Amino acid sequence: MVLLNTSASSLQNVCLLSQEVIYSELHQLLSKVPFLSCLFLYIFYLLERNLIKFFIDIGAHGNSPPRHGEEGWHDGTSRTTIRVDNEVEAHREANNYKFGFRKWKGNVTEKPIEDRSDIDKELHTDLSIVKHIEGPLFVTFGNIVYVFLFGWWTSLIYLLICPVMFLTILGAPYGKVCLKLAWYIIWPFGKSIQRACHLVNISAVKPTNCEIIPQEQDDKDLAGAKDCAPLLVSSPLPVEIPVPPLSPRKTSTHWCRLSTFLWLLLGYPLLAVVHSLACVLSWLPVFSIPIAKMNSRILTTVLLMAPEDIEIHTNVCETRVVLYCYQAFNVYYYKYTVQGINIFALNLLPLVFMSLIIGYTDREHKYFSAETMFTIAITSIIPLSYYIGMGIASISAQSNFAVGAVVNATFGSITEMTFYITALLRGHRAATKCYEEIVKSALAGTLIGCILFIPGICMTIGGIKHSEQKFNSRSAGVSSALLFISIGGVFAPTLFSKTFGNLVCESCSSTPGNATVPFICNDCHYDTSTADPHLILSHIEPLVYTISVLLPASYLIGLIFTLKTHAHIYDIHVSDGHGGHHVVHWSRWRALAVLIVATVLMASCADLCTVNIEPILSHSSISQYFIGVTVLAMVPELPEIVNGIQFALQNNISLSLEVGSCIAVQVCMIQIPLLVLFNAFYDVGFVLVFSDIHLWASIFSVVLVNYIFMDGKCDYFQGTALVVVYFIVLAVYFFAPSPRSC
Repeated sequence: MVLLNTSASSLQNVCLLSQEVIYSELHQLLSKVPFLSCLFLYIFYLLERNLIKFFIDIGAHGNSPPRHGEEGWHDGTSRTTIRVDNEVEAHREANNYKFGFRKWKGNVTEKPIEDRSDIDKELHTDLSIVKHIEGPLFVTFGNIVYVFLFGWWTSLIYLLICPVMFLTILGAPYGKVCLKLAWYIIWPFGKSIQRACHLVNISAVKPTNCEIIPQEQDDKDLAGAKDCAPLLVSSPLPVEIPVPPLSPRKTSTHWCRLSTFLWLLLGYPLLAVVHSLACVLSWLPVFSIPIAKMNSRILTTVLLMAPEDIEIHTNVCETRVVLYCYQAFNVYYYKYTVQGINIFALNLLPLVFMSLIIGYTDREHKYFSAETMFTIAITSIIPLSYYIGMGIASISAQSNFAVGAVVNATFGSITEMTFYITALLRGHRAATKCYEEIVKSALAGTLIGCILFIPGICMTIGGIKHSEQKFNSRSAGVSSALLFISIGGVFAPTLFSKTFGNLVCESCSSTPGNATVPFICNDCHYDTSTADPHLILSHIEPLVYTISVLLPASYLIGLIFTLKTHAHIYDIHVSDGHGGHHVVHWSRWRALAVLIVATVLMASCADLCTVNIEPILSHSSISQYFIGVTVLAMVPELPEIVNGIQFALQNNISLSLEVGSCIAVQVCMIQIPLLVLFNAFYDVGFVLVFSDIHLWASIFSVVLVNYIFMDGKCDYFQGTALVVVYFIVLAVYFFAPSPRSC
């Protein structure tokens, strides 16, 4: 009570005085080891700085959290108001700011087309919608490239089929269609394929420049008919239009013609193959999806119409347009989604099945090398990570906090844990420690990448668009403190083993009888395996188990602190913009099914990675350390990196920084304790003792990033500095010798 009632200024003086006393004592203690003295003094300074700030805030505000908008509120905390369309999106956005939850960028509900941006509307519009552009503007670089990549050979196929249809005599109408479409496909931009109108002008009221299509025609062909309706009169008086009685609707007779059977037998099958191939080739690069849409519409609609109904015009009548294309490429198609799934994740999904088929049918590597299979398998992890993340976001956004927390804790680290466990099992069966070293390298690489690279690349890209970005230094301080605790706990057994383990040297040499020549030893290292037989069982293992309990406990305390007792440090307000009806892309059960299927596929791909990585580890000239900290560590995190960059571009750098911190904390406080728990039940020889290079690289990264986060501001220069330091660390790994066990 006395401490809480002390003024902020006096409390600060007391803390500063205690700081000087502790500094002097710690300096005397570590004076014999200058490097460790500097390192631990700086770490202690960062910790006490956050603690002093925390106690001063408590002394200034008392036990009750400050109200939003209060003048005495912490300077580093900025109020953030987020506007969303519905309650589900509000819940998703709120989860993004919760500690321990994966940060997710994509929407989990379908946004009405009328509420989307003009760019998004254009991506999802039908090709029967006409966009009026002047003729010369159709001559673009992308349209010219289309002619060389797709137009000429597709048009050539039509020209080859044309004489075949004329030779059948009865198929001559379809031969004329082939000539029309050959001319159209070579340059389709600005021209429209329209449905012919065979009606007589029967209206006494003068219509617009488009003919009136009676109601008996297919509704699908009348999209946009309202735009070409007769001119509206100014008064609401009904206007009667003399229309002769219509005959009953008749089914189209062109399906019963002999020419149609000839067309479906001789012409359509080959064109179906051609247009399907063009669809696939233009869909996969994403930016040429308009070409894929055009080929799909020709295949499914135009080629199945009656030949007399197909007309090609440059003058557009919007009521009769079947196909209209004005561009071949659109750079904004990276935003394109199908059922809420990003187009890149959708296009990479066939790679997963190809990886499984090739991996489990060609075990002897008769057709594909091990390196190729490994590359395909590790790339397959990227879309699976995306689907797992989207499933987590969908379930969390539609559930209460307890269910969301359980789903995040269960599936949040499933990508990495699947690979780690399969690699440890593979190494245990092969009786080699190399796989264990690879797992430790991947763990350390994930830490270093999430601490340095993810914040650095987000700061750099976001800083290019926004000159200076601000973030909540208070919440960043919480993440920094947890990072210190995490790194200290994870590497405590390593420091313990170096203190009490035996110093072993591989080879020593000296000249007998010559005392002036020094005694030389090579490849000296601390080895716990040759130490006291009871050292590991009686000291290191209990220490590892103790830390494996304390780290999740610290994570739980962080959850309580940020979500319950001190939730106000984020000061986030999510306002529901409309609150109307919404359509969820994935229901809870569908999202759960996707999570389960993606997890099973992830286990299979991870197994293929560990099977096919063995030749790379054995014959590669690159250090195994480098392979672990780069490919195995960062490839599964690519969806998270993309999310962080998107947050930074939207000037929400706080979430970008939280992306990396959240992953790093989960690695230390969830994934590593789970690996220890797995090893306790199924002994695969996993010992939580890291190499020196992992120890110092991780500690240096944490110290550096905390220095960058001090002032609550960032720009592209600070981001570039973090990225450069990350590449320096990678260079150290690249030139480092491989682990002894490999």
